[in-house]
Formats: sequence, structure tokens, C-alpha cells
Amino acid sequence: MSTHHPIHSALISIHDVMPEALVAVDKLLQELGRIPPDRITLLIVPGRSWTQSDIAWLHAQQHQGYQLAGHGWLHHCSKPRSLYHHLHSRVLSRDVAEHLSLDSSQIHALMARCHDWFADQGLDNPTLYVPPAWAMGNIDRSLLQALPFSQYETLGGVYHSDSDLFEKLPLTGYEADMPSRAVFLRAFNRYQRLRAAQARLPLRIGIHPRDLQYRLASDLRRDIHAVTQALNYRNYRPAGLQPA
Repeated sequence: MSTHHPIHSALISIHDVMPEALVAVDKLLQELGRIPPDRITLLIVPGRSWTQSDIAWLHAQQHQGYQLAGHGWLHHCSKPRSLYHHLHSRVLSRDVAEHLSLDSSQIHALMARCHDWFADQGLDNPTLYVPPAWAMGNIDRSLLQALPFSQYETLGGVYHSDSDLFEKLPLTGYEADMPSRAVFLRAFNRYQRLRAAQARLPLRIGIHPRDLQYRLASDLRRDIHAVTQALNYRNYRPAGLQPA
């Protein structure tokens, strides 16, 4: 069962924002109504089939204060080429971890293209990049520092490229579309909440568009209502970290 204790602070993001998910995302935003819009980050997948009305929706969300971030390009990858990617797909990512089928230069090009897309649509430049399934793949930090993003989020935490600092931060997820995933994620989330509470760290709450239809919907609702302070990724800077 999900905790009823307050969550001291949280970084909240909605993943997989793409044209075919906008209706579900709208429902999530209604559910998150108690959280100020500028404390919610929408992770945008640029390479999908965006219409002018879809782009207008993004402008409307940005105008309300929601933060927009980059989230891959297609959110879909080819057949895994490595054993690691194959295992990652089976256990975590299925067919969405597109970075894992690319080499370093291809990953760099994908992220640069992602960033440029926002300006092409007349949107604010994103400062945060989150690879699909939080899987960054094989790319050197020097290449990340050369890109215009200032923050990168992976499964383990958030990397601040401007200061070369990586902060390990707890993370909860709710994409439990099968019983086995529900069992795993419930235990995983319980441990992550405990980490956040004991270390007084922000809890990253990663939400996917259809989570309210899945088996941990009640856990998600309880966690959202337990948040005492929602933080803004764009303004969030960790204190007292040593260089990574």
C-alpha cells in the first residue's frame, strides 16, 4: 500500500507527451490540479505526427506555466542489437529506449534535433532532457555539456551539465499495466519513498499518460496528494554536491 505520510518535496514530470496521448495528459493535469503548473514538467516527444492544433495545445500549456522538456525523438527503437538492450527491453523499456540502439554521435544528433524542434514551433527552449525509459545510452559527458540542455535525467538521478554535478535522487513510477509490474513497482516505490524521507531528498514522481487506467492509479493519487512542496526542474539546483 502506498504511504499516507507527507512527501517533503517532489519533482513531478509527465512522460510521453505526444499527439495520441494528449487526451490522457489533459486528464492527468486535471488530477494534478492542486500542483501549480510551473511545478509540472511535460516531456515532449517531437518526432511524432504533430498537427497545428496539437502545437497550439503545447503553446497553451506553456502559457499556463507548464514546463516543457525534451524526451527523445520518436520514443520507439529498432530491434535491440546488444544483450544489454535486449535485457533492458524485456525488464524495463520494451521498445521505447531509442538511445540504446544508437552510437554516441547518433545520440548527440538526436538530442540536438530534439532541442531545435521547440524553437521551430515557436516554443521556449527546453533546459531539461529525459531520454525515453530514462536510458541515456553510450554518450560521453563532454558531448552532453556541448548540447544546449542544462539538465539530464536518468534512472539514477539528475545530471547538471553546467556544473558537472550528478545528484542521485529517488524515483517512483506507476506504469503498471500487468500484475507483475504492479507487484514490482509497488515494492520499488515503497523503497524510493523511504529513501526520500530518510535523506530528505526530493522524490521524482514520473507519470505516464495512462497511469490512471492502470493498477497503481490509487497509489499515484495518494502520492500526489501527499506532496508538501512541488519543485520546478528548471530552477532546481542541489546543494552541497561534489563534482561528479
